[in-house]
Amino acid sequence: MAAGCLLLGGFFFFAGTLGLLRFPDVYTRLHALTKADNVGFGLVVAGLSLQSGCPAGAGKMLLVWWLVLVASASVAHLVSRDSLRRGVKPWTR
Repeated sequence: MAAGCLLLGGFFFFAGTLGLLRFPDVYTRLHALTKADNVGFGLVVAGLSLQSGCPAGAGKMLLVWWLVLVASASVAHLVSRDSLRRGVKPWTR
């Protein structure tokens, strides 16, 4: 179970990196990267928590994951707001 979570988390990190390289503008890149990385990091934390067998260590890892969730949402908001203020237009077909 732990190995499956770790592999799936790595897949989400890889998918987020592909989105960063492939999508056309800053807004879609931010969306792909923050969503995929948050899910990927959560799965990695779940896998490591299952593998560690230590409730205190698992709690600390969950706390770190929560801090990463809050920080990534805040940073994505700040970057997108600054991009809008600088006049970066969202991509349209």
